[in-house]
Amino acid sequence: MSESLRPFDPRGTVLGDEVYARVGEAIIDGTLAPGERLRDHELARRLGVSRTPVREALQGLERVGLVEVAPNRYTRVSIPSQKSREDVREFLVLSAANAARFAMKRGSDEDIATSVDLADVVVEASASDDYPAIVQASWRLFSHLMFTAGNVMRLKVMKEAQLAIRRYTSQWQPYFTDVEERTAKYRELRDALLARDGIRAERAVRAVYGLD
Repeated sequence: MSESLRPFDPRGTVLGDEVYARVGEAIIDGTLAPGERLRDHELARRLGVSRTPVREALQGLERVGLVEVAPNRYTRVSIPSQKSREDVREFLVLSAANAARFAMKRGSDEDIATSVDLADVVVEASASDDYPAIVQASWRLFSHLMFTAGNVMRLKVMKEAQLAIRRYTSQWQPYFTDVEERTAKYRELRDALLARDGIRAERAVRAVYGLD
């Protein structure tokens, strides 16, 4: 059971942001299940806060698709659809691919070396057929590439959408189930990063997820 919906000491935090994060985590880990009704007074009681930051948090979670609101009817945890899963996957893969291209252009030698090291971890996880490890290692690699690419607008969008992205990526299954085929594609990405070839790296990211 999640610790997210327990009372907390708000000192030193921005209350609305903390409530937003905690309710979001409870949705991601399943403490708040898809379709479950959300009542601001009940969440406020569980968190030990007033209803105002809870309402603000629910509005923010609605904007990123984790909460659904039907005025005068209900506020509930959204129910993921196949289309929403595919939309998030497409958005994230294309963003990561584009970031890989510009990271090769803008990154320092140290940045590139770090990206290769992170890609090595992904290759190892894929070769071991450890898919949770692939997801975690890929997220670290792509986050590094996005920061290295340095597009401020993209970083702002990713920050706003990170809870929704985490909700869906935690449920992802490998696009390529054959271990050797998938690992070869990750090795191609690793080699493109080592060569500092942005166009090749962009294509390699797309290929890993079948968007080439």
